[in-house]
Amino acid sequence: MNHWLIKSEPHKYSWEQFNKDGRTMWDGVRNFAARNNLRAMKEGDLAFFYHSNEGKDIVGIARVVKESYQDPTTTDPNWLVVEFAPFEALKKSVTLEQIKAEPSLKSMELVRLGRLSVSAVKPEEFDKVLEMANS
Repeated sequence: MNHWLIKSEPHKYSWEQFNKDGRTMWDGVRNFAARNNLRAMKEGDLAFFYHSNEGKDIVGIARVVKESYQDPTTTDPNWLVVEFAPFEALKKSVTLEQIKAEPSLKSMELVRLGRLSVSAVKPEEFDKVLEMANS
């Protein structure tokens, strides 16, 4: 299983709305690196749900329920979507500030490639963030 991080501005699509919906198509990604990450996702993979711009924190975990396919919001074949369902809320959110302050997370793509909307998360980074959320 691989781990990921997906970003959403809470005023556009929040963790709360995601839970109400029960499932969503992650569309509108228009960055090739982020698109490549979507393409690499497999059913059952887990992704941190990160509130960007407002909050700047990881608030929950989503699960890939449908692998990548053509983004129906565009006719351009370069762009893909993946479908996610809520997996679980974190006991407490983990802020970007906390992540940046943690030496073992200094290489996390969220820190190094801050503008990337869909990024890979190494297993040890995933475990560390979960540890921080449960402490």
